[in-house]
Amino acid sequence: MSHPRDPAAPARAAGLLVAIALLWPLAVIGEFHPWALFEARNLRVMGGFLAGFLPPASDREFLACLGRATLETLAIASAGMALAIVVAVPLAIASTQALSISRIGPGPGRRRGEMLRAVLRMLLVVLRGVPELVWALLFVRVFGLGPAAGVLALGLTYGGMLAKVYAEILESGDGRPARALLEAGGSRLQALFYGLLPGNAQELTSYTVYRWECAVRASVVMGFVGAGGLGQLMDQSMKMLNGGEAASILLTFLVLVLAADALSSLFRRQLGDAGTGQRAAAIGPPSLALLALLGAAVVASFVWLDLGLAALLTRESVASMAAFMASFLPLDLSVDWLLKVGKGSLETVAISLLGTLLAAACGLLLALPACGRHGRALEHGTRLLLNTLRSVPELVWATLMALAAGLGPFAGILALTLHTSGVLGRLFAESLQNAPPAPREALLEAGAPSGAAFLYGTLPGVTPQLVAYALYRWEMNIRMASILGFVGAGGLGQLLYVELSLFHYAQASTVIAAMLLLSVAVDAASARLRRWLA
Repeated sequence: MSHPRDPAAPARAAGLLVAIALLWPLAVIGEFHPWALFEARNLRVMGGFLAGFLPPASDREFLACLGRATLETLAIASAGMALAIVVAVPLAIASTQALSISRIGPGPGRRRGEMLRAVLRMLLVVLRGVPELVWALLFVRVFGLGPAAGVLALGLTYGGMLAKVYAEILESGDGRPARALLEAGGSRLQALFYGLLPGNAQELTSYTVYRWECAVRASVVMGFVGAGGLGQLMDQSMKMLNGGEAASILLTFLVLVLAADALSSLFRRQLGDAGTGQRAAAIGPPSLALLALLGAAVVASFVWLDLGLAALLTRESVASMAAFMASFLPLDLSVDWLLKVGKGSLETVAISLLGTLLAAACGLLLALPACGRHGRALEHGTRLLLNTLRSVPELVWATLMALAAGLGPFAGILALTLHTSGVLGRLFAESLQNAPPAPREALLEAGAPSGAAFLYGTLPGVTPQLVAYALYRWEMNIRMASILGFVGAGGLGQLLYVELSLFHYAQASTVIAAMLLLSVAVDAASARLRRWLA
């Protein structure tokens, strides 16, 4: 019996050719040379460095230093999130349309309110568009080495992220109670506390806890520019090629990420996970106990870090900060420099896009055993690999890949591929686990091979979700690709690091502006692609 040809084969072939035509220039720009990994010199350097990872450092003095750095990392994340909430709440209240008094009817303040919200939303774009590592590097230049720079960087970047999402959550909920209160003459705060918060409190708290989990990872990364914590200790060990210390720190990374994931999941289960679409559970005594625990952790974090924030608000400190910020203006818009920034921008796009695409392919391959359909032993082993890949920060992967493949954007591509494979592999595995089994089982009963049953029974149903995850991750990777150059992985980050090191602030401000524009452009492109594929 002859089988008809796949009617979608010509379209798939055409799509593949178009993708190759579009990606080939990016591969050239990104210096995508996989064979460099197998050059004898690079293999010797990388092999010698990795051999030094065993055994991990375990002397008492180093472990004591490692313990202090771990506590400092957790304290930076908690204090930074507390500062971010202080920044986010008023910005979210002022920028959300659901609390706009002028929108309930015509009046002289309507246009003024719309302009204010537009300005605030642009401010949020700037706050979250500039990577936290860039903020940390700038604050280190002003306040010196230490955790204060990391806390302030997290407060600004995550403040912008939280404010945007808080406003979207408040606007997406039932706005009728708040509108009724405003129309009855109530204030914005009354409409917030009695109209909007009762129906959105669980979702707001759940997202805040998730962001704290992300802040733990971010606080590790910011140490690479001198903002304290495990990252700073790791940077020192890597520069000294001390593999034993690096191995101990990487194991601590893994334990810390897994612990943060577990605590975040526990807290969100107590609140009712808003992302599952199920009805959120009421906040009971266990959740209140966890809230009290988080509050105590925040207080302990500020006490532990002893940031001396009051000293930062003195007249001398404010004048110093103002002079430092003024040195970034005006931007260097000379043709030669804009050409260099344009080249760095193309490298950054190539790093982020190629790294995300390769990670999506690797993540899907790893998700197949991780979804539990090929035995429990293989599932647990693959999930451990995925957790290991994503627990190692991208900057650490970039440093290792620079040793393996040399300096340049190819090291950044490999770093993003490794880290993002762990992230997407976990998400893809969950999507495959939740996929309806009926189409695959029907194909298997009809005699189709297991591979064909997966390709034509399971994959089509989950493809939109997988693509959405990959696009969301691309939005994050464009920001990370902008800073991988801090360790020699090319792109805009390398330009920025060099110019700041040379105190060329006008040139550095042009690079930061390019990072911001690139982040906004990728966010818009990703959102449009998701709508088109929906």
